[in-house]
Amino acid sequence: MKYLYPEIEPYHTFFLKTGSQHEVYVEESGNAQGIPVIFLHGGPCSGTKPDHRRFFNPQQYRIILFDQRGCGLSKPFGEIESNTTKDLCADMERIRQQLKIKQWLLFGGSWGASLVLLYAQQNPERIAGMIIRGVFLARQQDLDWFLLDGVRRIYPEQWQRLEETVPAPHRNNLLRALYEAVLGEDEITKRRVAKEWAAWGGQVALGSDFQPCSQGNHVTEKMVKQALMELHYAKHHYFIEENQILENCALLSEIPAVVIHGRKDLVCPMESAMKLHQALPHADYIVLPEAGHVAQGLDMIDALVSATDQFASRWTG
Repeated sequence: MKYLYPEIEPYHTFFLKTGSQHEVYVEESGNAQGIPVIFLHGGPCSGTKPDHRRFFNPQQYRIILFDQRGCGLSKPFGEIESNTTKDLCADMERIRQQLKIKQWLLFGGSWGASLVLLYAQQNPERIAGMIIRGVFLARQQDLDWFLLDGVRRIYPEQWQRLEETVPAPHRNNLLRALYEAVLGEDEITKRRVAKEWAAWGGQVALGSDFQPCSQGNHVTEKMVKQALMELHYAKHHYFIEENQILENCALLSEIPAVVIHGRKDLVCPMESAMKLHQALPHADYIVLPEAGHVAQGLDMIDALVSATDQFASRWTG
């Protein structure tokens, strides 16, 4: 059984200029001469956390974390203008060029897994390997599962609370109604939607570990902006074509890859991981029977740290 590596601090941080109003927070930790790896957080709009550095052996890896546009420490927080999937992939390439990296390992989960695959399909020659957790393919059926007629059948009470944040006549297009409510001028409505959107995501991601009381009664401006960004991406179909990720997987056939998925993941159901493995048959495929969506729990941490250790062994071997 493997565990997270000890806590470490960055040795270098900076804000990446993007040619727009966005400045993207980037940090490096670990070994400056080590294997370059970039961590792609989920969301959109969740941001990186200090523990994300700990999936990698700091003696072997040059660990690069960045907060995607409008996320975490990036500025301005919550900004959705000039914030698309194309922009995020372009930021990754700017980071690679600025740090003078020839090839790097990509590590991402959920929305971060989508970005791993999309960026790799655009830049296959720059990718030394991919570690993909909690596969999200950003198809219409994936969004429908999360919001319309899928996991709501498992948590109907929590889903009803979300649905009731918008007037009944608008519920036939719930995504649009939620998006317009958070984008609107009615402060009470937008904060109610933001609160229930966060609660819905927490319930689906955490299952029985979710505690609604932890949400509190105070809805911050940050929560509203986070909800808006997530809905912004969902409303625009994540700024990609339908089934784009799977259809372009042939471009990745030469790249070493590991796909890790928890069978109890209700945000990104198991079918997504199976479809990705069928499109990437050369990838190592690891199904964790008791794991869910988040990168927590002994089995998930063991699988992720084992994957980074094994990649380091291949790199140095």
